[in-house]
Amino acid sequence: MASMTSSEKNPSYVLGDHVVYPLQGVGVIKKIEEKTLRGTTSMYYEIYLDISDMTVMVPVAKIVELGIRPIVPPSEAMEALSSITHKLEQVPIDWKARYQMNVDLLTEGSIASIARVVQILYHRSKIKELPVQERKLYDNALRILIDETSLSLDRPREELEAMIFGKLESGGQNKKEV
Repeated sequence: MASMTSSEKNPSYVLGDHVVYPLQGVGVIKKIEEKTLRGTTSMYYEIYLDISDMTVMVPVAKIVELGIRPIVPPSEAMEALSSITHKLEQVPIDWKARYQMNVDLLTEGSIASIARVVQILYHRSKIKELPVQERKLYDNALRILIDETSLSLDRPREELEAMIFGKLESGGQNKKEV
């Protein structure tokens, strides 16, 4: 196993970089500055999250621990989109267990796990209306998936949204190349 360089352990970002903040959304680095909090001076990223119209300050040293990662390359975005199907996955019937499973998947933060949550909750919503918390989780996961794939593939959000719903509803039989 190759040893990690310090930049791999703690990736560095520059102004304008887009990042994915698990459970929060896709954001953009607006500032990188030194701040002193409780007597400790550290470097911070100021990340604007469009999904919630919120700005968060994140210590540079905590980026990896918080799961913040760069936008995936196009090949990984396509792989995640390809994984979406019209098939219903066996998941816990109890909404609390299902909710926790999906929160865990979103916390993992990979684009593949975000796509899986979208698929699970979309199909579940077709069987029975989702409880409010699960509906919020679904809406958030869908928005993150659309935002990230749109940035990764440099395609309009509307096009990605249509593609995702096409795959969820028909299993991708009407294949449209990206």
